[in-house]
Amino acid sequence: MHAYRSHTCAQLNKDHVGQNVRLSGWVHRVRDHGGVLFIDLRDHYGITQVLADSDSPAFAEIEKVRAEWVISIDGLVKARDASLVNPKLPTGEIEVYIKGMRVLGEAAELPMPVFGEVDYPEETRLTYRFLDLRREKLHNNMMLRSNVVRHLRNAMWDQGFNEFQTPIITASSPEGARDFLVPSRLHPGKFYALPQAPQQFKQLIMVAGFDRYFQIAPCFRDEDPRADRSPTDFYQLDVEMSFVEQEDIFAAVQPVIQGLFEKFRPDCKTATDWPRIAYRDSLLWYGSDKPDLRNPIKMQVVSEHFRDSGFAVFAKLLEQEGTQIRAIPAPKGGSRKFCDRMNAFAQQQGLPGMGYIFWREAEDGDDRKAEMKASIEAFQADLIRKLDGKVENNLLKMVAAYGRTRPGKEIIARSVGVERAKAKDFSYTENGYLTDLGRELASEFFNDAGFLVYKDTLIAESVLEAAGPLAKNIGPERTEAIRQQLGLGLGDAAFFLGGKPEQFEAIAGRARNEIGRELGLIEENSFRFAWIVDFPMYEKTDDGKIDFSHNPFSMPQGGMEALQGDPLSVYAYQYDLACNGYELISGGIRNHKPEIMYKAFELAGYPNSEVDKRFGGMVKAFKYGAPPHGGCAMGIDRAVMLLADEMNIREVIMFPMNQRAEDLLMNAPSEPTNEQLRELRLRVVPKDA
Repeated sequence: MHAYRSHTCAQLNKDHVGQNVRLSGWVHRVRDHGGVLFIDLRDHYGITQVLADSDSPAFAEIEKVRAEWVISIDGLVKARDASLVNPKLPTGEIEVYIKGMRVLGEAAELPMPVFGEVDYPEETRLTYRFLDLRREKLHNNMMLRSNVVRHLRNAMWDQGFNEFQTPIITASSPEGARDFLVPSRLHPGKFYALPQAPQQFKQLIMVAGFDRYFQIAPCFRDEDPRADRSPTDFYQLDVEMSFVEQEDIFAAVQPVIQGLFEKFRPDCKTATDWPRIAYRDSLLWYGSDKPDLRNPIKMQVVSEHFRDSGFAVFAKLLEQEGTQIRAIPAPKGGSRKFCDRMNAFAQQQGLPGMGYIFWREAEDGDDRKAEMKASIEAFQADLIRKLDGKVENNLLKMVAAYGRTRPGKEIIARSVGVERAKAKDFSYTENGYLTDLGRELASEFFNDAGFLVYKDTLIAESVLEAAGPLAKNIGPERTEAIRQQLGLGLGDAAFFLGGKPEQFEAIAGRARNEIGRELGLIEENSFRFAWIVDFPMYEKTDDGKIDFSHNPFSMPQGGMEALQGDPLSVYAYQYDLACNGYELISGGIRNHKPEIMYKAFELAGYPNSEVDKRFGGMVKAFKYGAPPHGGCAMGIDRAVMLLADEMNIREVIMFPMNQRAEDLLMNAPSEPTNEQLRELRLRVVPKDA
């Protein structure tokens, strides 16, 4: 028999009853049932219940065992009584009677429990990460991550991609974050940088004549931590292709990502329709360039309804150049209590509040219904009386419009025949009067299902009354116009934010998310994706300078010609893939022409000499025949976080940093020794120096 085990702790079942086996693992839990000791023995694969009574030769030793000791047991597999079977465990039909035991590793008093998934402070969890990783949930997350990486590799190979590795010690490259610098011992005073991404290298691979590249690439960025971002390093599925356009990238990537989510979350709906949304529209509709499309709320511009209105705050605001008023629809949010709660949310975000309107039933609602019904029926009777008289223009328009509908076309075909209907060989009027066809269309219009629905809608909506401070200030006509534009009805509400969009868009996006959550509008158990396209190439910095807004290596839409005008009006072939409110993928079609690259960097304040200095290898390569190419990268940590349904990325990273970018287990960062500093010819300058 093997020195440590004949089976894993997940293998034994009723087919093994009567066999002598050897198991090894950690003591997950010990239970003393009056002279009978039960141990849940755990290894990487699962749990097996083992037991010993006073007749067991190992009983005295087993009594000393504590949680998380590593032991090896020899024993006999027995079937459990039917009433004691545990259907939650693969080994739940059996138990192992211990005949002998060895202690392979004792455990000191635990700083945190492994059994029970008790919530413990993150500082303790990260300091004792090796214990934390023994817990079932975290262990499963790490196995999910491992399987995701394997699946991605196989999927990329199946798509015809080839895996290549790129250097870890390299030169600095602007990727939107600070570099981690590595001092050179052989070249005093000079530094390498850990790659923020393999960006330049993967483009050089394309120039070198390879085609469909991928890599599970480690990336290093000195960034401020977020719940969905590590402050130091992460892994990405890095992809690059030659002789491609934007849609080719999308077509290659979607089957891989869609297949990933379908495989690992079969309990969720993975959307197959991935819309393309322009960056500017994404900010307008969702207040974010990574929208959560599970939330159906779409914001709209409603500035014209407040211009020169009685609500002075918005009216005066709109007199300033570049300002807007945007509405956030809130279906079924039409109560003052909910509106006040959202107003409080806005104040928590640093705003004075959010204006709102909600629609309720008026006190004289029954009278309004009766009046609207009578008005419609009078209109109908009046038109019918006019059918035999000289036709009025409004009546003719109504007949013609109905004739363009499917029911109207069926009436025409039945009246004049299919061929004449196709040839439009018919007329609604003759000598100023309706023809028989015209009269039939007018008569049937009032019996049409569409009209009857419209009639019922008008009657139902006649009881609506707009309420709230804004409604009182702008009046019923403007509030009704807003309601119609937003498609809202009884029991609904709308919230309003104003100013320069860049100043309130982010808050509007958070308010949209909060409204969706509060009202239960977010689609559960689903993944919805969207390609965000047409990113601006440049942006204006706080000090008024022009700088790249995204990846500096993207090709400007329109090429060199586009760079001759206003830089802020230039769009890049840059795209992101958003999933459930997270940025999952970022990529672009690359700028592979040196003259366009020089011009693009010149507009951002980089002279040619600086471009040659910082990106000399790539610029040099582009002068020797570079193919059109493009690619993207998917954050693996973030994808696993979504698949594991975790809110914090540290829950899917084996040994993560804490929020202060510290490794509490390995005590990093740490102070270098004087010998190391001397060897590198470095000196630490005190912070207050």
